[in-house]
Amino acid sequence: MSATTATQITYPTTPEILLQRDLRLAPEGPATDEDLLLAYRWMAYSRFTDMRILELFRQGRMKGTVTCSDGNEGLVAPIALLLDKSIDCVSWTHRGLPGHLVWSDHLGDHLSQYLGNAGSPTKGREGNAHHGDPKNRSYPMISHLGKMPANVLGGTDSQRRNGFPAVGVAFFGDGGSSVGEIHESMNLASVLNLPVIFVIENNKYAYSTPLDEQYAGRLVDRAKGYGMKGIAIDIANLEDNLLVLRDAIEETRQSSRPMLIEAHTLRLRGHAGYDTCDYMPAGVTEKWIQEDCLPNFRSRLAAKGYADQLDEEDAVLQNFVNETLAQAIQHPPANPEGLSEDVYALPAKPIAWNPKPKTPKTLTFAQALNAAHEKILSESPESIVMGQDIADYGGAFKVTEHLLEKFGRNRILNTPICEGAMVGYATGLAVNGHRPIVEFQFADFATDATTQICLNAATYHYRSGANVPLVLRFPCGDVGLGSFHSQELEALYTQFPGLKLLYPSTPQDAYNALLAAYEDNNPVCLFEHKKLYRLLKAPVAFDPNYRSVWQPALRRSGDYATIVTYGEMTLYANEACAYLESEYDQTFDLFDLRCLAPLKLDAIQASVARTGRLVVITESRRNVGFGAELVARIAEQSFYDLEAPPLRIASLDTPVPFSEDLQPLFRPNKESILNQMIDWIEG
Repeated sequence: MSATTATQITYPTTPEILLQRDLRLAPEGPATDEDLLLAYRWMAYSRFTDMRILELFRQGRMKGTVTCSDGNEGLVAPIALLLDKSIDCVSWTHRGLPGHLVWSDHLGDHLSQYLGNAGSPTKGREGNAHHGDPKNRSYPMISHLGKMPANVLGGTDSQRRNGFPAVGVAFFGDGGSSVGEIHESMNLASVLNLPVIFVIENNKYAYSTPLDEQYAGRLVDRAKGYGMKGIAIDIANLEDNLLVLRDAIEETRQSSRPMLIEAHTLRLRGHAGYDTCDYMPAGVTEKWIQEDCLPNFRSRLAAKGYADQLDEEDAVLQNFVNETLAQAIQHPPANPEGLSEDVYALPAKPIAWNPKPKTPKTLTFAQALNAAHEKILSESPESIVMGQDIADYGGAFKVTEHLLEKFGRNRILNTPICEGAMVGYATGLAVNGHRPIVEFQFADFATDATTQICLNAATYHYRSGANVPLVLRFPCGDVGLGSFHSQELEALYTQFPGLKLLYPSTPQDAYNALLAAYEDNNPVCLFEHKKLYRLLKAPVAFDPNYRSVWQPALRRSGDYATIVTYGEMTLYANEACAYLESEYDQTFDLFDLRCLAPLKLDAIQASVARTGRLVVITESRRNVGFGAELVARIAEQSFYDLEAPPLRIASLDTPVPFSEDLQPLFRPNKESILNQMIDWIEG
């Protein structure tokens, strides 16, 4: 097998001894010598590659967090060989090079990834060991430990829904085992009966922190708390481990129950290439080197009479690594083309929605969202709705009411309270072709999933080219529920590239927004002001122009000033405009922004050029609020058109108060908007 990259660097043909990537042990009995030789071959191949990578790092020719798999090959390579690469799902960690090599692609692609040059599969955008192969269900890791198992849950469930008897394998270390999302993921897998094997690579240290400062007891015993089987193995016992791993994968495949494997491995080098290991007690590393699985396994094979074969194969592998590296180094620097354009996935093919109902029906904002859910679930089999209390109860605000009776628990999923794992699970589903809709009870609780939303799902396409069609519904805004149920978080989420944000203000726009968000190939945050759920009623029907929600809507026309707002503030702004027109004879262009990211400001800029004045009204706070970005963006282009300083109306820079007496002081309302606009006009 040879590989030619887009920059026309031709890599050496892969040796014939590496063309076998599958280890299919007999159902019973020990592994054959051929099985053992195959396992050794991939372990040695990874070690030779690691040594050259480390050498380049020490020479200053390779940057980043270079980690080595030394001591872990006897775990990772066998699992990769035993899995079914055509259907199974996996996410390797920092020490997963053997898995990457077994799973897919040419060695040159992996080396170029470490080099960060034009041959890199991620176009030089992702860190050394963080790449994956989403199209083949190898999910690229992120540095936030404990986040990737949830993606494996989603990918595996997606495969099962598609009719494949898939198994997922999620790796994490002894250090990562302390992260809350690991426990969320294990619990979620158990509750949903997902066939995922959680593999703990226990190499005795989390960077410099030893086991006795990480946890008490045994990691394998944690399986009992989640109602799953737990197995402990020692990496030194490779011949026995092959059989244990074979049986574990087959049992998980047949039972569709999760499992935990704690593998005692060795970290023969530090956390990364720059780690001096000066925190290690004297003699520990030397002892571990003597226990190194790879040379000891090789000695046992040589004692069986395979010494000459091993020497010959090792020479072939080393030569292949050296020749491939010599070619990979020839790539030019990473190409900046598409650096900004690739933040978002390409537009999705429009869904051929049934154009019914054509006859409008008067609905509240919440009912319009419910109707949009029903349409999506009826017409798009890839759709899944999930969240806390959304099934039998119908959601905290009854937006998903009655959907369970119509579509069943396979499509309407009550999840445990696990916002981070829930979004990670939904992300895995989305990367594999499903299109989940996630409801948060309150937008505030999405902060528990910030890493999954902002640093994983949002960057997935940019890092790997994979689409993540995912809708995240955020009930937001102040309705007298205090600081923990009232947040306006759009300023937070617009800060992160790769996310799209919609914030409708009418029942029809809410209906349209959910259809448009669902159809998109990117993660979309749909902000729904809680006060609007029951405040508004209006005719709602299928709108062939539903994608117009990605553009601002002109709600009123006038010539004195341009007003930009969104959400509930649109109602207050409209009332203020009506009063100012009747009492001051001043008219306004009132824009309901609707889409907050990506911003489409052309019509607004044209309006400001005509009116010469700008007012921005948001419920988000003033300090670094989204209104600040709107004023800055519009003023940058229209500064010389402005006849007066822009007026920015926002909430106070305080936590959200609970008392009804304090709420009108905290956030804008009709009276405060009107008073500030009158002062601005008269000033």
